[in-house]
Amino acid sequence: MATQDRAVLEASGESTLEKATAKAKESIEQFLNVSLNIAVTGKTGSGKSSFVNAFRELNDNDDEAAPTGVTETTMEPTEYKHPTMPNVKIWNLPGIGSPNFKAKKYLKDVKFKIYDFFIILTSERLTEHDIMLAKEIRKQKKHFYFVRSKIDIDISSEQRKKTFNEQKVLYTIREDCQKNLNDLGEVFLISSFYLGKYDFEKLVNTLIDELPFHKQSVLLQAWPVCSAATLEKKIKFFKAISWAVSLASAGVAVIPVPGTSVACDAALALLFLSRCYYAFGLDDRSLKRLSEKVNIPLLEYRAKSKFCDAIQKKAVTTIHVGAAIVTMSSIADLVSLFPGVGSVFAAGLSFASTQYLLTEGIKELAKTAKLIRTEAGLDTIY
Repeated sequence: MATQDRAVLEASGESTLEKATAKAKESIEQFLNVSLNIAVTGKTGSGKSSFVNAFRELNDNDDEAAPTGVTETTMEPTEYKHPTMPNVKIWNLPGIGSPNFKAKKYLKDVKFKIYDFFIILTSERLTEHDIMLAKEIRKQKKHFYFVRSKIDIDISSEQRKKTFNEQKVLYTIREDCQKNLNDLGEVFLISSFYLGKYDFEKLVNTLIDELPFHKQSVLLQAWPVCSAATLEKKIKFFKAISWAVSLASAGVAVIPVPGTSVACDAALALLFLSRCYYAFGLDDRSLKRLSEKVNIPLLEYRAKSKFCDAIQKKAVTTIHVGAAIVTMSSIADLVSLFPGVGSVFAAGLSFASTQYLLTEGIKELAKTAKLIRTEAGLDTIY
């Protein structure tokens, strides 16, 4: 057995090259093309639009943001695509019980079957309509999650009291919500403006655990980097799938990639690292938003990364993440970062050198993302 074949089998955990190739093909299909449809519902003023915007890492006043307001702004199910992963869609649904969406016909009217799971938002107590909707969703054997929003506002109001204790306030809110739930599930306390606080991290962990396996990686890529733990999960995911991308990109086996021609398979390496770049929050939009939030210029830290620089040049002009058709020349900048590797790529893009390139890329992009979070004061230990 060739050394290269042994490396492929070891990385894939399979016993034959044929099985490794089949596993790689399935992994790449899921990585690139699996769709995810998330439904967000709740009564008027519960913070649906702000949650949709937070998930898409947009401010409420951004051009592509879902409209917010104190009156019902969502008159029909409205689809919002993720900015960097168009196969991920989050749907802002009208509140149940509103004039045009009566409770008894709600699920039919909002096209229930197209959603993978439901987020039921409330900024106060759970209503009778919320409970009824949850029971009906359970009957249809789909998942739902109760989310108590605007926790930051509640905390701010309670701080005026001399006896204020944040943990006690959170406990009281949680207990009040749980009283109405019985055995329907737990409630997650969040603020759409402070994703690193409260239960946002717990929510994503629960979603990932309960989604079908082929949907988990899609959600993880699209979910905002709200904590160091979330970033670590993303890093672990990209490391775990890199072998499959290396197998396809290196030409060890011909793996047709949906949306690309066989001639473009080598460029999958660039597409993969670009996905890392966006998932780790290193793109212009994410960094500018974070810079404004913490009032610290952060783009300069990204400029120190050779991989970020190479990806940025190509991502802006030739990559549309999720549906990329790029030429082999697109990886030239990345290959040039490693003396001696370029000739191997030119000779046939071997698995080992491709895997090395991707591993080093993940490592440097992750290091840059961690440094930026530390400089922003989000993580105390780097």
